[in-house]
Amino acid sequence: MSVTMCQSVGFVVSMLGVGGVIASTVMDQWSTQDLYNNPVTAVFNYQGLWRTCVRESSGFTECRSYFTILGLPAMFQAVRALMIVGIVLGAFGLLVAIFSLKCLRIGNMEDSAKANLTLTAGIMCIVAGLCAICGVSVFANMLVSNFWMSTANMYQPGMMQTLQTRYTFGAALFVGWVAGGLALVGGIMMCIACRGLVPEETHYKAVSYKSAGYKSGTGYEAKKVPVVETNTIKSDDGRRSYPSKYDYV
Repeated sequence: MSVTMCQSVGFVVSMLGVGGVIASTVMDQWSTQDLYNNPVTAVFNYQGLWRTCVRESSGFTECRSYFTILGLPAMFQAVRALMIVGIVLGAFGLLVAIFSLKCLRIGNMEDSAKANLTLTAGIMCIVAGLCAICGVSVFANMLVSNFWMSTANMYQPGMMQTLQTRYTFGAALFVGWVAGGLALVGGIMMCIACRGLVPEETHYKAVSYKSAGYKSGTGYEAKKVPVVETNTIKSDDGRRSYPSKYDYV
């Protein structure tokens, strides 16, 4: 795969991932009511990061935002923070990646500068994908813990079985996992493309030439003779003098 193709595919995949992270963050179905024991119900509850909703059997849906910040659990606020950080990093990474595309020429930007921008954009997209995956996983862990605690309370021995509202995974969790993975893969592809954008350094020894004239049948011509600097000692008449035995006395 060429460098331009790898960079372009990585940019598109990262853009899809960041878009999915934004979509999963604003979705309301992070946790949905479990209807395993009660498939027929008049109301259906589901919750998101920003509000909780109730849908009636008639089709009417009412949503209410969380009017508190300090009253929410600490892990819930941590999930919010991770998703917001992932969106911000992903957006900045895509912005940097636009200027680093090899197929776009902006001014007199060199390939080495594009390589650095591509690497920066790739790292930011990787971190954005990891933040999204971690945030969704933390929320899923909270759901699993609350689900089994509610199940244990429903089937306590020696007590009347009580029905409690249990919540299970919503569609937003799966969207967040897939989007985080796409952002991660796209960032890795851009980091791989960065190596191909770096110009190769040449290691050649420069040789200087000087013009030396000589006579030929057609006249006086000049030809280039390589100059080799040596530490030789010349005599007054221009001929090379060789060391004698008296030079070392």
